[in-house]
Amino acid sequence: MTPAELSRTVLRSVRGAVEERELSVPVPARIVVQPPPRPGCGDYASNIALQLAKPAGRPAREVAEILRKRLAGTAGIDRVEIAGPGFLNFTLGDGALVALVRDVLAQGTAYGDRSAGNGPVADRVSAALASAALASVGRASAGRVSAGRFGPGARAAVVSEVLERIGAAAGRPGRTDGHPALVPVPEDLATLTARLGTDEARWILLRPAAHDPVRVPERPVQRESNPRFRVQYAHARTRALVRNAADLGFLSEPGGVGAPAAEGSGAEFRPAPASAHALHTLLAGHPSVVEAAARLRAPDRLVRHLEATADAFFRWHDDCPPLPVGEQKPLAVHRARLALAEATGTVLANGLRLLGISAPEHL
Repeated sequence: MTPAELSRTVLRSVRGAVEERELSVPVPARIVVQPPPRPGCGDYASNIALQLAKPAGRPAREVAEILRKRLAGTAGIDRVEIAGPGFLNFTLGDGALVALVRDVLAQGTAYGDRSAGNGPVADRVSAALASAALASVGRASAGRVSAGRFGPGARAAVVSEVLERIGAAAGRPGRTDGHPALVPVPEDLATLTARLGTDEARWILLRPAAHDPVRVPERPVQRESNPRFRVQYAHARTRALVRNAADLGFLSEPGGVGAPAAEGSGAEFRPAPASAHALHTLLAGHPSVVEAAARLRAPDRLVRHLEATADAFFRWHDDCPPLPVGEQKPLAVHRARLALAEATGTVLANGLRLLGISAPEHL
């Protein structure tokens, strides 16, 4: 279940409560669900009950309880809990994780090319908008470079190109005749690229928000303290897992990623750990992040999303090793974990491609 699907599910519960006169409120056009601010509060959260409390003339927790009862037992949702003054926290079932992995692997390079349920990115974002953003990007970065010898034009040129690519990801060319010309690549960008390499130069120009300074390292560092390297290494690790699994004679197959259940428990697998659900949330949110990066003209959103996805992958990998250990034979759980690792690699590669940064299979 993606954030957009969960949003529509919550919206249907509100509409049902209004139609059956449990609530007397205007039905909102859309409902926002997003990862909770703190771990341990489910996979997603929504403040819709707080928004409806005043027009309903009822306490927010009472409104939340009405919606909780309607949402309990919904396919794909394991638990719905009320937190604080009336927040709804959602924990998705393992079935939602399996369905997402299956979907990512089926779509492959197309996953993330369209916004989550809101139509093509290019319907709202074009190269004209990207070009219009360049002046503000240039002004924001002018005089705020902590090191290096490049001007704001270098950053503007890279941002322009990436926004055009993100817009074109929906299947429509990012620039047509009549649109303003994109900013030409300045000579100092070539100098920066020659010193740091293409991947590092692009990463340090795209990572800061428009109002933040660009920090240029003396040289690229090939270790996990470098966010760009960490993302590329996470992708390379997923590809290595697939190769190593093939050497062991098994392929990926979406399924339960929790450890096998104890004998006599009546279950095949234990529930997926929190690290798996955290990774699921990031993979499911990838299309929305691409859409937001284009709509808000903010490629740094995609950069930071890739960093979070890589970090979540490493945490999950430590909790749930995808490959058998020692003399252990491959089990169904290993095939399922390999599928989740493969789906993670797909998302990382797709995001890096949009940024114009390589996704090496070996590091």
